[in-house]
Amino acid sequence: MTMRLLALVLCTLALVPAALPARAQDAPQNLVLDEAPKPLPEFRFQDAAGKWLGLSDFRGKVVVLNLWATWCIPCRAEMPTLDRLQAQLGGPGFEVVALSIDRGGRKAVDPFFRQVGITHLARYLDPGGEAAGRLGVLGLPTTLLIDSKGQELGRLVGPAEWDSAEMTAFLRRLVARQPGP
Repeated sequence: MTMRLLALVLCTLALVPAALPARAQDAPQNLVLDEAPKPLPEFRFQDAAGKWLGLSDFRGKVVVLNLWATWCIPCRAEMPTLDRLQAQLGGPGFEVVALSIDRGGRKAVDPFFRQVGITHLARYLDPGGEAAGRLGVLGLPTTLLIDSKGQELGRLVGPAEWDSAEMTAFLRRLVARQPGP
């Protein structure tokens, strides 16, 4: 399958909302919550300085892990909302980890961040796509909601308005219920 065809399939899948109902009544948008927290496989990715990280580096925080790429149109549209979410909630108990799977790494991500005005998100890079494979991600964007213990609480396939009042209120309640760092 060519890369262009694969990109088209991934972006098309991202537009299909999740079919399963959320467990919690207050889960916003198309966020599908798991019945119980699920362990996540380890994988490595890099920050903008080239330092290797894993999900364990974010223990103690609620994490919104967003897998995205600059060539994915829905991803491009949702990135400013993730940036605003990080500006609103980012801190010792919460972080948006926007993980780019662009093969070009920083050479692809940096110009996009400048063009769109992303200022609150850190650059996290997975040019080999290890995270997508390890997490069973079939379309972009896909976002995992991870508790402070590093377990998956749920996921949302497709774009979302991450800075909406409904979403931020939901995430604030979730952060408040988690044990601190």
